[in-house]
Amino acid sequence: MQYVLALDQGTTSSRAIVFDHAGQIQSVAQKEFRQIFPRPGWVEHDPDEIWSTQLGVAVEAVTQAGLTGRDIAAIGLANQRETTVVWDRRTGQPVYHAIVWQDRRTAGLCDELRAAGHEALFQRKTGLLLDAYLAGTKLRWILDNVPDARRRAEAGELAFGTIDSWLLWKLSDGALHVTDATNASRTLLFDIAQQAWDDELLACLRVPRAMLPEVRDSSTVYGHTTCLPGGRRIPVAGVAGDQHAALFGQACLRRGMVKNTYGTGCFMLMNTGDTPVPSHNRLLTTTAWRFAGRPSYALEGSIFIAGAVVQWLRDGLGILRSASEVESLAASVPDNGGVYLVPAFVGLGAPHWDPYARGAIHGITRGTTAGHLARAALESIAYQVSDLVSAMQADCGLALGELRVDGGATANDTLMQFQADLLGVPVLRPAVTETTALGAAYLAGLAVGYWGGLDEIAAQWQVERVFEPAMGRDRVAGLRGNWARAVERSRGWAEP
Repeated sequence: MQYVLALDQGTTSSRAIVFDHAGQIQSVAQKEFRQIFPRPGWVEHDPDEIWSTQLGVAVEAVTQAGLTGRDIAAIGLANQRETTVVWDRRTGQPVYHAIVWQDRRTAGLCDELRAAGHEALFQRKTGLLLDAYLAGTKLRWILDNVPDARRRAEAGELAFGTIDSWLLWKLSDGALHVTDATNASRTLLFDIAQQAWDDELLACLRVPRAMLPEVRDSSTVYGHTTCLPGGRRIPVAGVAGDQHAALFGQACLRRGMVKNTYGTGCFMLMNTGDTPVPSHNRLLTTTAWRFAGRPSYALEGSIFIAGAVVQWLRDGLGILRSASEVESLAASVPDNGGVYLVPAFVGLGAPHWDPYARGAIHGITRGTTAGHLARAALESIAYQVSDLVSAMQADCGLALGELRVDGGATANDTLMQFQADLLGVPVLRPAVTETTALGAAYLAGLAVGYWGGLDEIAAQWQVERVFEPAMGRDRVAGLRGNWARAVERSRGWAEP
């Protein structure tokens, strides 16, 4: 058994990657699935479609590598976080679509809880701010709006989970209703210091405890599955939310190390060791991972729209035929021409946390071209990341020495260079940029002894390219000042 299979269930696609002992990719399979938008600000997925695509790519990746289940030592799972599923324990049927982390329908409920004075309680116990992004209010919406859901939940007939729980249920044919400590820490229901579901938080959100999954370590044998060809019972042995998995896959194993993932959204995490650091700059404190009952913690900044802004250029405006064209289009102009695009399509995340902000483009003139829009879209990603770095450094008092990056958009050299210029520190792109899947693989492999320990994992991390800052700081200050003006003018646009 020479390989580990990572399942990387993301916001727009399900992926599966086979890794060897050196952490190198042997095969990749990926399939997109439907994005469902019932109303403005609402985003849903079909849980059964998530399962079918994830199972399909798992089988495809293993087969593509010329393997069967007998060659897989363990399976690790990383998942889009906060996306909420409720299903019938007896039939396994979802009672409603999965409500996606991007969904804003519970912004009003968050306002009510804040007005009632509950935000300090949630922040103290969970490390989170009250925002529609998180799973707890999505679960409350399902209980309040799906006919008979609350009665059935209180009777113990319904199960709640984030996407990891849903997939573990399906992989085990209903034998497992579990989650890991990282995903639990994104629900508004979990005390991250006590590492337990909290009755006071459950009461605030009116969530029956009977719905909740068991919380386990991030690296442990959860159970077994026979979903792959060959019929072998394969251990599912590692689970983490995608951003926690990426932090682990980037070997950010020491306090102060930082990674940023450029995916549909952008997510920056700083390892803060065995102590949760409360944020005074509207970042989130979260469980980084948990081994043998002992948690490590991280500070996190969450950006809702990053790579998705390029998808919008392609699908919404039609100025790209494929997302890969954005770099050449952006490079067709020497600069942004004074154009700033604020991609607040579903509100703004950290450090603003404004669910009523909306997307805006500032500085358009008769001379503005598609190239300027493409450049402004790319630059918007880097500006948002720079805002997170400023907030994180203020919270921790630690100067950023380097930024390790991963995710699909890191293939864009123009974006990576602009990011280094804005931050004034080197941006390091690793040889293996699929660090979310790699982190899930590492967590699973450690649990079954496939890898010997953290030192072995840290030694495998390799840099592919370093982007050194080259822009003058006065120019950077001017650009960031204009960006801040653009953000301010996009805030509070939608009616509560």
